[in-house]
Amino acid sequence: MSHATDRTATADSTHGTTPTPFDAAVARVRAGADAQAEARGLHADLTPAEQLALLHGDTPFWTGRAGIMEHGYNHVPYPMGSNARLGVPGIRFIDGPRGCVVGHGTAFPVSMARGASWDVELEEQVGRAIGAEVRASGGNLFGGVCINLPRHPGWGRVQETYSDQPVLLGEMGAALVRGTRVHTMPCVKHYALNSMENARFDVDVECADEPLHEDYLPHFERAIGAGAAAVMCAYNKVNGDWSSASRYLLTDVLRDAWGFEGFVLSDFIWAIRDASASLAAGLDLEAPFAQLRADRLPGELSEGTASWDDVRTSGVRLLATQLRHHATREQAEPDASVVGSDAHVALARRTAARSMVLLRNEHVDGRPALPLDAPALGSVAVVGRLADVPNTGDHGSSNVHATHVVTPLEGLRTALPGVRVDHHDGADVAAAATLAAGADAAVVVVGYTAAEEGEWVNGRVYARDDLMALYPEPRDDAERAVLATMLERVAASAGRPEAGGDRRDLHLLDSDVALVRAVAAANPRTVVVVETAGAVLVSEWHDAVPALVLAWYPGTAGGHALADLLLGHEDFTGRLPYAMAADAAHLPPFDVDATRVTYDRWYGQRLLQRDGHGAAYPLGFGLSYATSTIEDVAVVDRDEDALTVHVAVLGTGDRPARVNVQVYGTRTDGDRAGERELLGFGLVDVAPGERTTAVLTAPLQPLARWDRATRTFHVPPGGLLVEAARHWGAPDAVTTSVIL
Repeated sequence: MSHATDRTATADSTHGTTPTPFDAAVARVRAGADAQAEARGLHADLTPAEQLALLHGDTPFWTGRAGIMEHGYNHVPYPMGSNARLGVPGIRFIDGPRGCVVGHGTAFPVSMARGASWDVELEEQVGRAIGAEVRASGGNLFGGVCINLPRHPGWGRVQETYSDQPVLLGEMGAALVRGTRVHTMPCVKHYALNSMENARFDVDVECADEPLHEDYLPHFERAIGAGAAAVMCAYNKVNGDWSSASRYLLTDVLRDAWGFEGFVLSDFIWAIRDASASLAAGLDLEAPFAQLRADRLPGELSEGTASWDDVRTSGVRLLATQLRHHATREQAEPDASVVGSDAHVALARRTAARSMVLLRNEHVDGRPALPLDAPALGSVAVVGRLADVPNTGDHGSSNVHATHVVTPLEGLRTALPGVRVDHHDGADVAAAATLAAGADAAVVVVGYTAAEEGEWVNGRVYARDDLMALYPEPRDDAERAVLATMLERVAASAGRPEAGGDRRDLHLLDSDVALVRAVAAANPRTVVVVETAGAVLVSEWHDAVPALVLAWYPGTAGGHALADLLLGHEDFTGRLPYAMAADAAHLPPFDVDATRVTYDRWYGQRLLQRDGHGAAYPLGFGLSYATSTIEDVAVVDRDEDALTVHVAVLGTGDRPARVNVQVYGTRTDGDRAGERELLGFGLVDVAPGERTTAVLTAPLQPLARWDRATRTFHVPPGGLLVEAARHWGAPDAVTTSVIL
């Protein structure tokens, strides 16, 4: 459905058209009426067939498949559950999370990059920009609040989430919810325990109640509590049940325990395995097409294996959520000119600059390798296969089609108009090293692309017997032709290299490592820039280079942001949102083809600490040009949920500092004594010579224990060492103690 049609369907008297029943209900909700009561009234006016049509996509399945094959994924908003007779707009789904995937939206840095900013206010600004672009593109639901906890950094879609720390995940997800909900309904995903890509249609993730509630769900509750309108279920099983049919997750936890009032929709095409079971469990909307439910629910209702009570419950939830959204969203429609606008590109540039992490900055000829001294530069060599490649992330459901992407080479050439900036793609390592040897500085750009990591839907998936059983039978020659074309394409893809998916090896490509070593040997002022989403194993080469930058997939203006940082126009304030291990053997087990896995609490920095392994770079680590000192920490208030912490910070050096203050808590007694957990964080700006006090909230949830008998949390009493630090285990952390 077009944007114009969407606006007509939701028009009210201010647009000069006759209000529909839905518009009238929105007006009453805006005036204070109960959305649930209004939704029940609308639902009662629907015919049985119309009530069923609320529960799945508007587009017939084979028509939708033809659209994807011809145009690609989500080239227009996906309409679901609309009703023209009553003016119900339904859901107009547009994906994310790095921006609006319909049209030519602004490609922001990927979520993991934004997680590295630790900047909640900035993430809310990004959300507001994305929400405006989604709405201007005809969408009313943003499907990009991805907050799955990546148990292993090899997960193919690790770029779509923020961290492996529930506190950081929850706060950044909540910020994106707050920002996008001004214009669109935010959808949180993938619920739950989704952090394997290649096996996501098969794997059963077993997780005991304690780690499930203590580690893998708190961030979902936090983001949902910030105002999420929808939750998308995952593909995988959880403790034996498909996520789409897990009453425990979708009803007992999500609604009964957390009080969620929005709706649950399925992940696309292959998530629902049983139409009536998903409905009974609490899944409201099948996305994105008229598929299993349209095909089977009518018969299952007639047979009594599905319930009309469940149909009404889900239908009312869908209507009430839409009513609340239309009654509370910003009334002014954003103009189409906001999509990819200069203001949003500038925001993407600022976000990229605050996200990149400086991991090494050793001295060369008596001064740090960075920042580069632009007035003294005569030439710079920019080398590597990614130096002049637009590289914004994978090509799956989060792909944003920006009109232009600034590469590292373009960014440096723009920033250094009077300097000779030479380029070599690095394919001939010796030639690249020779070029670097003749330059005043060398920048080597290496890392990954969509070919190495990202969302994975191998062509053969479409024709798997168990998944094809979820498709409705083609009804006519046109639909049979779509099926035949799909099968032909599957057959043609046999033997081709697979793109994306989980990473089986966390090292750089051998060719990248050889290039790094050769250039670093040829030019002492070598800066290595790594484009990636997940952690990279760098221990075998990182000490051979003086400067190392983690640039992530930095978005449409990433090249400009990189130049801003390398030349010192901006300071490095990004910090690692996870620990980078020194050895793959120090990570949790990860079998990308597993059909059954167990998730426990041993992952990330916590696992490294338990096993006595030092990280190559610990959680929260990052260097800056500016200098500062964390002088003191005091717990000034505490309640059953959080500590209020004051941290004194002094600006030193000769430039303003943006200080990332992280609060860690270590139990001093009990069975988890000695475990250091991230409790809270905050950013504080301080000028040289200035003292300021950062007021931070440190939730106690990371220390809480789940009691499966009472299904409640409690924080065990005892001693707690509180640290204000620059990163996990920082030797200059300041401490205080409290008794809980």
